Amino acid sequence: MRVHVRSGDSLWYYSQLFMLPVNLLVDSNRKINPTALQIGQEVQIPGFNVSEYTIKQGDTLWKLATARNLSVDVLLLLNQHVNPNALSIGTMLSLPTRIITPLMDRKRSYGYQTLLNDLDKIQNAYPFIRVDVIGESVLGQPIYELKIGNGQKKVHINASFHANEWITTPILMALLNSYLLSLTNAKPLRGLATMPFYNETELSIVPMVNPDGVDLVLSGPPTEVREQVLEMNQGSDEFSGWKANIRGVDLNKQYPANWEIEQGRNPDIPSPRDFPGKQPLTEPEAIALAELVRESNFDRVLAFHTQGEEFYWGYEGLEPPESAVIAEEFARVSGYRSVQNIDSYAGFKDWFIQDYRKPGFTMELGKGVNPLPLSQYEDIYEEMLGVFLASLYM
Repeated sequence: MRVHVRSGDSLWYYSQLFMLPVNLLVDSNRKINPTALQIGQEVQIPGFNVSEYTIKQGDTLWKLATARNLSVDVLLLLNQHVNPNALSIGTMLSLPTRIITPLMDRKRSYGYQTLLNDLDKIQNAYPFIRVDVIGESVLGQPIYELKIGNGQKKVHINASFHANEWITTPILMALLNSYLLSLTNAKPLRGLATMPFYNETELSIVPMVNPDGVDLVLSGPPTEVREQVLEMNQGSDEFSGWKANIRGVDLNKQYPANWEIEQGRNPDIPSPRDFPGKQPLTEPEAIALAELVRESNFDRVLAFHTQGEEFYWGYEGLEPPESAVIAEEFARVSGYRSVQNIDSYAGFKDWFIQDYRKPGFTMELGKGVNPLPLSQYEDIYEEMLGVFLASLYM
């Protein structure tokens, strides 16, 4: 929601008027000097939408404000063109509505365009989020990173490395949506106040690492690569088993952490799954994540995958002691099995642990056969909410 500054207004006053933490207002208006607002300047108010209302017989600003649990000055701020002492029937007013429910439809197939639509909604409603493009997919689709918070601790979470594990993206977006609602409504999550997390932690989210692959699984191949994709899939137009990117490279076997082991025991040509590429970091999606890590100094990373209701947190004994402490908490809040080591290499968390000696986690959400059905969505969301919060407070 956008308002225009009047004489005497300040971000601190707006924080009282709209019952919002002042630092969310400051972060929603990064191009504005927060100590020197100019009359007429446009200010963004997070956590609110605006609707139009037609004045009826007997309406007053006081009645309209009281019915919505708002200060009259909120209505005056949004309707500076209106004479509050001479409301005319039929006059249009702008009325603010606090956002108290998720902006996204949680239970649906979730392709790249759905993600873009949700990103637009979230950016408009919560402008303190920073959205950046960190790279592009093989087919040129931008890969987005979202940043939330200003703390010294830096936590990264990503989803949909694997195409047929696309349910991880709406789960991660729903967790983010719950966090945003908690911040703007001062509503605890699992009994925890979340504003301290915002102040202490900078959260980085890449909600869809493999957009081409996700769309392939959900909608089939685009015309420009249809023949190549069908050939890799042995002529079948059934893509539910496809994990790779659109070039048939498994993005979670692309990292230089004993990559040669995976090369020696997996397909040596592009395939729906498990082909690690001709060498490490050949694919633009994997490169984008690697460059993001190199530039960001993350304290820990989590990669959301499916399935197994377990998570992996060790790599060649290079993980720091704090990884075991965090893993114990993740297991407690999720009920998932904690597994230190598995016979797998060249993954994103493997490389992160190896190169940075910091905690890295591969979270295997849900249980069954990929792609997991949406009937598991709510259970997975509840299991991962504890992990999401623990990743911020640990």
